[in-house]
Amino acid sequence: MSRLKAQPEIATARYLNRELSWLQFNRRVLEEAASSHNPLLERLRFLAIFESNLDEFYMVRVSGLIEQFESGVLEVSPDGLSPNEQLHVIYEAAAPLRRRCATVYQDHIKPQLERHGVHLRRYEELNAKQRRDMESYFEHEVFPLCTPLILHPTHSVPFISNRSLNLAVELSDKASDTRLARVKVPTVIPRLVRIGKRKSEFVLLEEVIAHNIQALFPGVEVLGTHCFRVIRDADVEIRELEAADLIATIEETLRLRRFGDPVMLQHNSTMPAHVRKHLMAMLKLDDEDVFSLDGILGMEVFLELVKIDKPGLRFPPHLPYVSDQLSTASGLFEAISQGDNLVHHPYDGFRSVEAFVASAETDPDVVGIKQTLYRMGSESPIVESLLDAAEGGKQVAAMVELKARFDESNNLVWARALERAGVHVTYGFPEMKTHCKLCLIVRRRGGGMKQYAHVGTGNYNPGTARAYTDLGLFTCDESITQDISELFNYLTGFSKQTRYRKLLVAPLNLREGILHRIRNEIPTGKKEKPGRIIWKLNALVDPEVIEALYEASNAGVKIDLIVRGVCCLRPGVPGMSENISVMSIVGRFLEHSRVYYFEHGGKPDVLIGSADAMRRNLDRRIEVLVPVENPTLVTHIRDRILNICLKDNVQAWDLDAGGNYIRRQSPKGQKPFDSQKWFMSHPTSRELFAREKPTE
Repeated sequence: MSRLKAQPEIATARYLNRELSWLQFNRRVLEEAASSHNPLLERLRFLAIFESNLDEFYMVRVSGLIEQFESGVLEVSPDGLSPNEQLHVIYEAAAPLRRRCATVYQDHIKPQLERHGVHLRRYEELNAKQRRDMESYFEHEVFPLCTPLILHPTHSVPFISNRSLNLAVELSDKASDTRLARVKVPTVIPRLVRIGKRKSEFVLLEEVIAHNIQALFPGVEVLGTHCFRVIRDADVEIRELEAADLIATIEETLRLRRFGDPVMLQHNSTMPAHVRKHLMAMLKLDDEDVFSLDGILGMEVFLELVKIDKPGLRFPPHLPYVSDQLSTASGLFEAISQGDNLVHHPYDGFRSVEAFVASAETDPDVVGIKQTLYRMGSESPIVESLLDAAEGGKQVAAMVELKARFDESNNLVWARALERAGVHVTYGFPEMKTHCKLCLIVRRRGGGMKQYAHVGTGNYNPGTARAYTDLGLFTCDESITQDISELFNYLTGFSKQTRYRKLLVAPLNLREGILHRIRNEIPTGKKEKPGRIIWKLNALVDPEVIEALYEASNAGVKIDLIVRGVCCLRPGVPGMSENISVMSIVGRFLEHSRVYYFEHGGKPDVLIGSADAMRRNLDRRIEVLVPVENPTLVTHIRDRILNICLKDNVQAWDLDAGGNYIRRQSPKGQKPFDSQKWFMSHPTSRELFAREKPTE
């Protein structure tokens, strides 16, 4: 079905559009690449992240809107736009962003890289010897990997894989009309080809292929070569009837993802119109699905470039703080027995979490461990500890979420390894993802059994723990540990548990728990003062939660929201949200922690956990928020985490009532304050164990 341009009507004033809000977030990522305050190689990394984000946005969000449109779905978004109208406004916003991305590299970053001796040369810039070297490299290393495929004319269209970089090659054999072939740029060798023995001079692999393309088409005239990329629908819905079929279903899903429908075509701006039209017809794409771009396609190549030996062009190394009390299993259990403990990654080392899980294998008093696993990564010390514990005869249970998008393959490999080691592995529910981050350890203590728990806001993944900001709570509170034990029975067995002592668990009581706490901040009498709410989230989308916040704002409740990504709440509107402010922090680390703070009449109610304020998290996932009840930890979260974020005037952006984000500037006479830099020098575990008084 062809999509005609549809000018959207004025959106509903109460909500901001989710898709445009996400593109605003990616614009903030792009601005980090443009910022001269960041080291050059880190700016390249932000460019790569920007394009990777945009690819995934099209693979998941845009593909879903296209499917809705082509299925005749007439449902409008909360802000009043139809699927077709949203597709139009997305294109209008996304295409200029991607073009700006190219400009940031070409006009700003590349010249500065060259001044530091880092060169990404055009093939035309190579001298005669360098070209001979490239011809030799092509002949021996590249030619065997290239397989030309005819695109036009042909009876069957060859498959063009998702996110692959390709060359469209125009051919003429003088005996027929112009033909069109495709050569895929190989991914099994580096895309940056080093020039001679120079450590910091490269040429792109696609240019090496393009300038030696004749070798792939002997006896045929090559009229031109043009780069292009195809982005495909990767949001293949996973449907399963029972756990026995799940692994086969996941494997089929991974296969189908490679063959999803095309949703975007990127090509270089020099591509002739007739070649572009051939590709569009072959891929069944409209004009609004096509980006014509100058410069480099596939900016993930910059992730190769940032690895070069130029430490002065990167952020200074950050060494997370690891307290003596939390670095070993024995120290951890002693510390947890004396009271709850809080860690703030990556400022506090992830070693404490690894030691906690490893205790299941190293501590003779530990008899069992239960763990949820969502995104594990290709290397996982956490899973290795579970394997060792199971092989050592300990009781081990793991809830592995195979449906974690884009991590299904890693999770499947680890799930099979866990099963082979004798771990009791379950895979959750057909209709819902298990997104909560829980670890429960059962340990002999004083002639009986004692339970210890870790509840986190982020994944049990050491890689992301170095790059994402997250919170983790260690506790042996009997109500919390018993709640977690019963929740594991629900996750791994046949239990219809619906009530919990302290945990908020989605989809059972988490939504109502949040709404109830918002309403409790609203004064009920003239003498009662309005309350105070501070949240730190990744996303705020749910209309019911937004309406509750509007109601609280109208009652005088002061609300500060720190929302990294999508925010559909419109702040600062008189009579609706004038007491609500929204800010976003985008910096060296990805803000990922979720904190819900309610003043609660001077007795603060604080929750941390895995859930954002989104319908999917509240209604269609297993999520957990855990209360933080230790007064010292509550004060620390409010004063030394949330308020520190609110003070940021370097990496912070403020959302205005029109849906625009404006970079916050430090007021005249006030020093710049970067919250992430502050956290690096004030790790939570050091402050808490030292019991430092809050000072600036």
